[in-house]
Amino acid sequence: MIWGNFVFTVLIVFVLNTIVRLLLRKLFKIEKEKKSILSSLFSNKPINELHRKIEWAIRITWIIAFIVTYNLVIIQGYSINLILIASFFYILLDSTVRAFFECKYSQNPKQYILTISEGILFLLTLVIVIKFDLLIELT
Repeated sequence: MIWGNFVFTVLIVFVLNTIVRLLLRKLFKIEKEKKSILSSLFSNKPINELHRKIEWAIRITWIIAFIVTYNLVIIQGYSINLILIASFFYILLDSTVRAFFECKYSQNPKQYILTISEGILFLLTLVIVIKFDLLIELT
């Protein structure tokens, strides 16, 4: 049943994200970037070289933090919420850096509004999962 809840939650977040993006595009007259759905899900195009370096530093730090928190959860019996909290800070940092570079250096500077809204939606989802212990069955 946990996987059904997970799929349902991901679907709700995807639909909400799509609706919010459409509304914000209309409201702020933000041009749509030309990329496919798969490329937007599986790649993160850096704005410039500095952004690429910072993004890789964030990713490497996240991988190390994830390995440490995963070991704490599996080996030492900490709550799975520890991984979610680490994910919260990763999303917060990644979205903030991306929004900053989109605002300052992008050809379409209004794109940062969509990045911030997407980050907030994902952060709210993590807070709800943590607050209501939706992954309690995994521990």
